[in-house]
Amino acid sequence: MEKLIEKLMYSSRWIMAPIYLGLSLVLFALGIKFFQEILHVFPSILSMKEADLILVTLSLIDIALVGGLIVMVMFSGYENFVSQLDVDEGSDKLGWLGKLDAGSLKNKVAASIVAISSIHLLKVFMNTLHTPNDKIMWYLLIHITFVVSAFAMGYLDKLTRNNG
Repeated sequence: MEKLIEKLMYSSRWIMAPIYLGLSLVLFALGIKFFQEILHVFPSILSMKEADLILVTLSLIDIALVGGLIVMVMFSGYENFVSQLDVDEGSDKLGWLGKLDAGSLKNKVAASIVAISSIHLLKVFMNTLHTPNDKIMWYLLIHITFVVSAFAMGYLDKLTRNNG
């Protein structure tokens, strides 16, 4: 009975495979939004204020950062929790593939969240005339929370790696 339960538990990791595949659909949706933004900018680019163009650019960078985060979670999560990806060495194999353990993935996700939050905060700072001060304070506190959390997770990971 114990062997059967263990085999079922181990096999249940495959439930995650469609979830990781579903992330590729989110990545596709982000790609559509990215190019939709570009198509909206081009017709009015000559009449656009520099600050507005910078805000659109920051939005595009934000989408790219989220896309990179999705790719990292999708591939690394699949490799760590489901099965190893069989990609030929001579093909377009990503250099970090197979090298990110769950702890490293957690730290990279935290760093990506800080980067994404930084972009949002920069957009808020560029639009301070239209943003109430109390909202700016909350955006700043939330960003600082992300930064402190990412630092703490990295520090704890370093401590456990040195002591483990």
